[in-house]
Amino acid sequence: MALNNDLISDAQALLGGRIADAGTTRRVALKAALGLGYAAAAAPLMAQTAIQTPADGLVSGPVTIDVNGFKMPAYRSAPAGKTGLPVVLVISEIFGVHEYVADVTRRLAQAGYMAIAPELFVRQGDARAYTDIGKLQAEVIAKVPDAQVMTDLDATVAWAAANGGNTQKLAITGFCWGGRITWLYAAHQPKLKAAVAWYGRLVGNATAQTPVHPLALVGSLKAPVLGLYGGADTGIPLDTVDKMKAELAQGPAAAKTSEFVVYPEAPHAFHADYRPSFRKAAAEDGWQRLLAWLKSHGVA
Repeated sequence: MALNNDLISDAQALLGGRIADAGTTRRVALKAALGLGYAAAAAPLMAQTAIQTPADGLVSGPVTIDVNGFKMPAYRSAPAGKTGLPVVLVISEIFGVHEYVADVTRRLAQAGYMAIAPELFVRQGDARAYTDIGKLQAEVIAKVPDAQVMTDLDATVAWAAANGGNTQKLAITGFCWGGRITWLYAAHQPKLKAAVAWYGRLVGNATAQTPVHPLALVGSLKAPVLGLYGGADTGIPLDTVDKMKAELAQGPAAAKTSEFVVYPEAPHAFHADYRPSFRKAAAEDGWQRLLAWLKSHGVA
């Protein structure tokens, strides 16, 4: 299956222009359990900047979510011994639910949320096991239908409601591929109170799996979205951010309440603390804005 231009552009932005297989090492080898180890294709890693959030006071680890009989793995973190928790869905990059994504759920749990990261590529393959970014995009990511993802996220919300979460206080955040999904889910799920999209694609080619992109869904937004983007992102031209801003200004209440923050010097994946793209100042500022956004829109 050939890569379309959107996937090629995403891959180049994620990996600084490198799409070829760089191999793997013992240091980046995929661990067996969900949320442990870094995805092989995400190399090179920057261990000195990777954040490790303690699980003290949390229940944190893999869970299984039923999606119409299919057992979908997910990684859940939440304050231990508490119920009625506000819920945040965490949507991964193309690399799946590896250590970085699991750590994001722990950060949110330490802030008082039940955070759940579903493994949305599992029917198509194990994204964490690939060493070749091109094969990962073509063999797994390009085959994941948006409709399937929306159904999986709805099932995740139902699981949260049945396991100590208060889905009247529901939010979503996602990175890169997950940033685009964040926009889509904000147009899909009426229970959603707030969304935070980190450098998610706003426009793209219509395919059977991805028939509509965020720019065309502004009129359907059901929750305000905070978009956190990099001014030096080679995969997301700033003119697409400008187009989105113009559409939001003409949209419904949730659209008009949406906001963008663009960090001028930041590249794609600037929040990914385990990668060379990490920009500490932008990542920390974005995280504080995320927490404030959730609070201001009734999720906390």
